[in-house]
Amino acid sequence: MATESETTDKGVGLALALGALAVIGALGMYAGAPDVTAAWGFAGAVLFSSLAVVSIHLYGN
Repeated sequence: MATESETTDKGVGLALALGALAVIGALGMYAGAPDVTAAWGFAGAVLFSSLAVVSIHLYGN
């Protein structure tokens, strides 16, 4: 009996998209260096990078 298996690259694509958002957050942190904007950029970078790692683990094999 043949079994079919279906694989998806959803985790990789989602990780790349969230990684790009993390880079944008890091650039926002660099641009608003001495202000509260830097703190929001850091928060965005940390949030999106951790979500990228979660997406790889969630949709990984």
